[in-house]
Amino acid sequence: MEAASAPKSVFIVEDSIPVRERLVELIGDIDGVEIVGEAGTPAAAVSGILRTRPKYVVLDFQLDGGNGMDVLRAIRPQLPQTVFIVLTNYSQPQFRQTCMAAGATAFLDKSTEFAKVKEVIAGN
Repeated sequence: MEAASAPKSVFIVEDSIPVRERLVELIGDIDGVEIVGEAGTPAAAVSGILRTRPKYVVLDFQLDGGNGMDVLRAIRPQLPQTVFIVLTNYSQPQFRQTCMAAGATAFLDKSTEFAKVKEVIAGN
């Protein structure tokens, strides 16, 4: 008898509550995925991610009190296997390059690629 695989854990870092709710709904529709935490500030994100150790982090670039780079730089060395999906309105090439160089797996534009978050998580 095959053991059921563990759920894919996801932590959402987004300061806009309506956007966060949309992400919870979108990601919650994926079979085998569990949302293990949410945060709207870099400090809450870092402590929550380190506490829950998720497989995936959906990370907004601009946050209350800082930005997603603060989170990425704090977490990446400690959790190198975590998949970071940056989802942002700041889709300019310099932000993409900075995030990817810091260890993001995907960099998506909120206005045109919002649904791709689901594809990245479901596909991995």
